[in-house]
Amino acid sequence: MRLTHRQIEVFRAVMQAGHVTRAAELLHTSQPTVSREIARLEQLLGLVLFDRRKGRLQPTARALALMEEVRLSYVGLDRIAATAVALRSYAHGRLQVACLPALAHALLPDAIRRFVGRQAEAAVSLAPMDSPQLEAALSEQRFDLGLSERREPPSACDWQSLLVADEVAVLPAAHPLCARAQLTPADFENQPFISLSPSDPYRLQIDALFEGGGVQRELRLETASAVSVCALVREGLGLGIVNPLTALAMAGDGLVVRPLSVSIPFQVAVMTPRWRDTHPLRSDFEAALGEAAQALVQRLRLT
Repeated sequence: MRLTHRQIEVFRAVMQAGHVTRAAELLHTSQPTVSREIARLEQLLGLVLFDRRKGRLQPTARALALMEEVRLSYVGLDRIAATAVALRSYAHGRLQVACLPALAHALLPDAIRRFVGRQAEAAVSLAPMDSPQLEAALSEQRFDLGLSERREPPSACDWQSLLVADEVAVLPAAHPLCARAQLTPADFENQPFISLSPSDPYRLQIDALFEGGGVQRELRLETASAVSVCALVREGLGLGIVNPLTALAMAGDGLVVRPLSVSIPFQVAVMTPRWRDTHPLRSDFEAALGEAAQALVQRLRLT
């Protein structure tokens, strides 16, 4: 059995259009040609793909099953085409950046704004992803630059610290503790507390801090992201401790940020691939990142 690309193309067009005439228009050919190709395909496969009803082709169950395979095949072609477009764009200045989701809304928007101010014609592709997928993608040299909270580089990458700060407390705007300029662990005694996921490394540090001080919190809510913690705090459901970038990005409109009397270190590092050709715009982007990080540190000092 030897199928031709033309036969599959005609079959796909008929399935999408639902009518021979419309399929012929999409393919820039004639209606008889489409009908003939469908008939040949059915003969070759030994299957009835369409029921003929009043001049229309009604796909059979076998046609629907075949179309699913054709769809998957075309998805692969679409991905190849998208990659080719991306490569063409890259030649005109596209910078490929990967980061943790928390950094995509709390640090990088300001950095990209500063970068675009320097390179108005350049394009940036921003890909938020979780660990360890982020580190794996950087090790595979798939990005020009990456931002992570790791304290060591993944394989085949170089590491440089960008920002060092401390986790902060977030409170509903109407909470009595907002009157405090700084919160101690004891301030959280018997308070409803919104935690990060049990496996989150910051959750482990936060829990150890309170356990070491003998502070009992009401632990009824937990969520996987700092953004979600802030959103739940804003609704008045409890207090939380999150990274300072997310806290500052979501501060206001019912959410108050306060520093802690104890240090829970938070760090952001720039990871660069060792074997990928250095993008000509990477240094400008790194400079913009540095400026954005300094602006955030300054905001934290004023909190």
